Amino acid sequence: MRRWTPWPCRRLPTRNWRPPERLSNNPGTDCIPSERLRRWLPSCWLCWPAFSPPNSLTHSLVWPFHPYITVPIACTASIKKPNNLMIMNYFGEFISQITGKLIHLIPNRSALGLSVPPSYLSAAAIALLVGHLPAQAQDTPPADYSQKITLVIHGGAGTITRQNMTPEKEKAYKAVLNQALQTGYAILKRGGTSLDAIEATIRVMEDSPLFNAGKGAVFTHEGKNELDASIMDGSNLKAGAIAGVTVIRNPISTARRVMEHSEHVMMMGRGAEAFAKAQGMELVDPKYFYTEARWNGLQKALAEEKVQLDHSEPAPKPDKTQAPAKTPKARPIKTSWAPDPTIFDEGKKYGTVGCVALDRFGNLAAGTSTGGMTNKRYGRVGDAPIIGAGTYANNATCAVSATGHGEYFIRSVVGYDISALMEYKGLSVTDAANEVVMRKLVQRGGEGGVIALDRNGNVAMPFNSEGMYRGYIKADGSSEVLIYKD
Repeated sequence: MRRWTPWPCRRLPTRNWRPPERLSNNPGTDCIPSERLRRWLPSCWLCWPAFSPPNSLTHSLVWPFHPYITVPIACTASIKKPNNLMIMNYFGEFISQITGKLIHLIPNRSALGLSVPPSYLSAAAIALLVGHLPAQAQDTPPADYSQKITLVIHGGAGTITRQNMTPEKEKAYKAVLNQALQTGYAILKRGGTSLDAIEATIRVMEDSPLFNAGKGAVFTHEGKNELDASIMDGSNLKAGAIAGVTVIRNPISTARRVMEHSEHVMMMGRGAEAFAKAQGMELVDPKYFYTEARWNGLQKALAEEKVQLDHSEPAPKPDKTQAPAKTPKARPIKTSWAPDPTIFDEGKKYGTVGCVALDRFGNLAAGTSTGGMTNKRYGRVGDAPIIGAGTYANNATCAVSATGHGEYFIRSVVGYDISALMEYKGLSVTDAANEVVMRKLVQRGGEGGVIALDRNGNVAMPFNSEGMYRGYIKADGSSEVLIYKD
């Protein structure tokens, strides 16, 4: 193999040189340093290859020590397309932080393609890198997932049978589920990202009083509505979550802002609400979340001294040796609109909502939103905002959103467990999801279900309860909404 000679070489001038605009809010924390490249590359040398490489690349450059980027960047420009650069690092994990114009991700995760003018990197220190990256990084064409785009949703799992479902109730639920599917599909079809599709899809369900999320959130023991949500990006494993908020209309949107505009993964309570206000999120009066059916559900739970989960099984009766906490007799907040009480049956069904999606870039994402469980106390938080339990996404494996008895899902780390079975045991998304939901959860006494999606568009929707509101839509527009087990 012919060696590349760094000739001619000279030091870059430093006089009047200013680094490019900072593009990351977290310098040094969003990157994974490549020590192998750091040891090999000179710190500030300009090097040109002694001959043209066989694949018609005009030059190869690297940006090793920019003050805001801690990982070297290799860049190649083609003679035929001089404005299209292939920007690479040894891991291919941080490139989207540079320009935000991500075009595609090479399957081996060693390179990313972006369309930026070469002058963007002209002020950088340049060094030769050819021979230190896999050949596939330059030879592999962009992967096209436009024929695999898929979106899957759920509206909660529980004792949902045809015997306790009226035609009016079934029609109402299916209408919202279909609206949510079409909303997300429209975004994916026109080239939008999986994150955009998930946020918009879940907002549809959050704005419906039918589901226990957003507008339809259930009441706590104190007569309040406390909402949780989370979202995760499978392309970079970033995530955002909020818990215990009371005035944010669409928690899923704030969870995404936590992921994209903060250094944190989870915020809670008043702090999360202050962050939402600073980000321009829509805040509402707490009475916005009032619905008569949910209020009546709380009164019923208080009378029975129990909590209502995302399924219909009653919780164990409290210890009679302990006096029950006194509940404030809050008066219902009347509004000008109230849902038809026949639509709800609080003793049978509550609904966390969730969505997973695959976009044309091959990126997976997952999101979940909930109002928790009726009559919950002491700031209880379930699995919905817990990354790895109620929500998880990884391009290498799958995207998962869960619904059910949150405590069991947290203990079982359901979302990550499904991903781990795929990664370490080589199971398919269907087999992995079934193993966790139908065997592990059942053995531990947990009830509920998940929706899961892999990078090939394969869908899994297992649940061990009587029913689960769920649906999916494929690249060709074919869709299906399901409710019952049979």
